[in-house]
Amino acid sequence: MKLLYKELALAAHPTSIVFAFFGCLVLVPAYPYTVIFMFGCLAPYFTFFYSRETNDAWYTALLPITKREGVKGKWLLTVTIQLFQLLFSIPFAFIRNATGMESNPVGIDPTIAWYGFGLVIYAIFDLVFFSSYYKNGYKAGRAFIVAAIPMLVLIITAEGLSHLPPLAWLDSCAPQNLLRQVPILLAGALCYLFLLLCTYRISTKRFEKVDL
Repeated sequence: MKLLYKELALAAHPTSIVFAFFGCLVLVPAYPYTVIFMFGCLAPYFTFFYSRETNDAWYTALLPITKREGVKGKWLLTVTIQLFQLLFSIPFAFIRNATGMESNPVGIDPTIAWYGFGLVIYAIFDLVFFSSYYKNGYKAGRAFIVAAIPMLVLIITAEGLSHLPPLAWLDSCAPQNLLRQVPILLAGALCYLFLLLCTYRISTKRFEKVDL
């Protein structure tokens, strides 16, 4: 927890904290809601870029912690922001359904399947971004460009699937369709957990070889 506190207090870019509250955008009519996940991916990019400009890597190296723990701090910060963003959106998704808002005309609604897709998007982005960044520990821009490609492909895919007639149930909040979506959420959660562990392991191994 001390590592996370240090990241939140000293290393996290203010914009990344703001992005964590963007889950409320599910109340915006005619908005591509999977773009919310893009903000969850932009958060670590802004933080890593900010950390480079403030020499956070040097400061962290002077602390009585290992390189592995330094990576763990950034990893915990990213996970916290992304999961908070998803959890923060839940009451707004309920409000949306309770008020009888019309179905989103430009993409998928915030259904159970939407949350599953979001976890997969986060997982893939984090794996590629962290693995690329910790090859050297300072090229955040390059790492983001590399990770943004699969992120955008997944966002477009998640938005597009709901427009296919056989998969229209992905965009439905009817009780019977929500039950059909539960396996997607579970698969997304398992994917997120597994790839997060892979992300941490790969990143720490690569960063331990970097000479600061």
